[in-house]
Amino acid sequence: MKQKFSALWKSSTQVRKQRKYRYNAPLHILGKFLHSHLSKELRKEYGIRNLRVRTGDKVKIMRGNYKGAVGKILTVNVKNSFVTVEKTDRTRKDGTKSYYPFDASKVQIISLYTDDKQRAAYLQSLRKENKNENKNESRKDEKQVKEA
Repeated sequence: MKQKFSALWKSSTQVRKQRKYRYNAPLHILGKFLHSHLSKELRKEYGIRNLRVRTGDKVKIMRGNYKGAVGKILTVNVKNSFVTVEKTDRTRKDGTKSYYPFDASKVQIISLYTDDKQRAAYLQSLRKENKNENKNESRKDEKQVKEA
């Protein structure tokens, strides 16, 4: 437990080691903790289960007091691993309004923000891969039907 962070570390049942891993993780690994599940329609379209959340994505909150609320992501805090969603503001004692922080795993992506060219290209490649896999599966099914 002397080393600050090890990329070779896989898993441990000890909670203190899990906390240490998350606390000392560099930003490129912290970003991986910000993945969120996709809705059934998006999952079918892209052929993946989850994707990293981004400012502008439309999400549905799945847990907590705001369960069922739908809104766009306003901020993504990579360092502290939370996102803020519009329509989830609360009033503090001094009268200021703030947005409630959510863990990315507690929201579901309903629609994706695709104005970012890199993300749009990545999603397009996923869509192509998914279509190719579906074609291959249908060909296998046809061959099995012919053989039977």
